[in-house]
Amino acid sequence: MPKLRHIALSVPDPDKAAAFYQKAFGLRRVGSTNSPLATGVYLSDGVINIALLKYKTDEAAGKERGKSYVGVHHFGFVVEDLEATSKLVEACGGQFFLDLPASRDTLYYERKYRDPDGIIFDISHHGWGVGEE
Repeated sequence: MPKLRHIALSVPDPDKAAAFYQKAFGLRRVGSTNSPLATGVYLSDGVINIALLKYKTDEAAGKERGKSYVGVHHFGFVVEDLEATSKLVEACGGQFFLDLPASRDTLYYERKYRDPDGIIFDISHHGWGVGEE
């Protein structure tokens, strides 16, 4: 069964948001990013990875939201069989729109989809970091 393991929030200041969640809930910093799409901080409670992201462009954030959007952006599932899950998601009406990064061999590879209501979610065969950075 796929496991929910990733929630991404679009925030104006990832470091400030991270400090809040670390102090208020004891979450640990497990990574960071400065990609062409976003800057951000990854936190975890040891089970769920929370990405605090500041998107660099409206396109990267999704045109329907834009880079100024603040709130829940997407979530992700770790799956055992990426190809089989991709086929099932698409058969159920999910629409694929992005491999990120393009190489499936990287630790943070994910396939991005929109559900029939347009909600963004990821599937990954490696998952997202939940241990120390």
